[in-house]
Amino acid sequence: MTRRVAVVGAGVAGLAVATLLARAGHRVALHERFAEPAPVGSGLMLQPTGLAALARLGLLEEIAALGAPITRLHGTTDRGATVFDLGYGDLAPGLHALAVHRAALHGVLWRAFAASGARIATGSAVARTRETPTGIELLATDGAVLAEAELAIDATGARSALRAQVDATPPRAFAYGAVWASVPDPGLAPGMLLQRYVAARVMLGWLPVGRATPGGPPLAALFWSLKPGEHAAWAARFDEWRADASALWPPISPVLAALPGPGAFTPAAYIQFTSKRPWRGRLVLLGDAAHATSPQLGQGANSALLDALALADALAAEPAHEAAFARYAAARRAHVRFYQRASALMTPFFQSDSAALAWVRDATFDRLRIVPWLRREMVRTLAGLKTGVLTHATPERLASGA
Repeated sequence: MTRRVAVVGAGVAGLAVATLLARAGHRVALHERFAEPAPVGSGLMLQPTGLAALARLGLLEEIAALGAPITRLHGTTDRGATVFDLGYGDLAPGLHALAVHRAALHGVLWRAFAASGARIATGSAVARTRETPTGIELLATDGAVLAEAELAIDATGARSALRAQVDATPPRAFAYGAVWASVPDPGLAPGMLLQRYVAARVMLGWLPVGRATPGGPPLAALFWSLKPGEHAAWAARFDEWRADASALWPPISPVLAALPGPGAFTPAAYIQFTSKRPWRGRLVLLGDAAHATSPQLGQGANSALLDALALADALAAEPAHEAAFARYAAARRAHVRFYQRASALMTPFFQSDSAALAWVRDATFDRLRIVPWLRREMVRTLAGLKTGVLTHATPERLASGA
């Protein structure tokens, strides 16, 4: 059954679902409010589940050529105490994540979208939707009709303007966000996500992300915990911060010395929101529009890709859109609920003002991995395999790329 589908938002979720639906023969129009689609942010980790999703899209080889394989996650306090030291190989030999620059992932998805037959309308700022007897209209702020389709997919991210039409529950803001920068990678921590902590108030992170473009220089993502309301104060004391960060992890000093100033960083704020039912009528939510949280467990882009697959599969299986949306929600429910709750639970241990939670973290987290089953379950959680649509695929199969 061929449908006219409007996808709003040209991020990971929007590009992936638009590509899948166009390939399936639907008439797809992607609406993007900017004049030219572009990624926002620095680096992210594609977990084994996200890599499996990209394999289904036929894009695994292309993204693997740009990214940096990550086999280990290592976090220590400012006093050198280990908080966690986990290897994907503890779950299955050869299993790994892939760290990528957002521009690399966007480029790979964009090229697939451009070849899919879907069309794009840029400068199309969709403020709300309105259902008609036969479809759904996309409306501008002034009420003008931008387009009409049979179905509309909101993939506009955590700050979605359309989400309230589906679920009016207000999102909850996390106290801490971060500032991010893409910096040259001199090979300081190959194959590793590295973090350093001072209690739970300070977190420095370093993630090698490979290349943003084919043939480009190797890059790393540098991030620092920061409350959104304190960005101006941080920027004003940038040189002092540079010294503090260098003291926390001395090998990074030359990288920090080369930074021109706070303008090299992009601020990020995080919210917690989980839609009880991610659709209403002909409008369905996808990715962060449906379920936003902090990046502590690194599931954001991975969940968006899984959402895209689940929705495309549901629309292929069900001729009625309500039944298809219900099938999509059911397929994603367990995975989304688990990771939303786990991310919300874990975040205060790493980004908060609580000295007690930091003490509990430092006293217990690394000790848990002494128990082999617990160590495997910790890695399984990080890999995105704790529950959900891909848990039928064993870690061994994912490691082999099968």
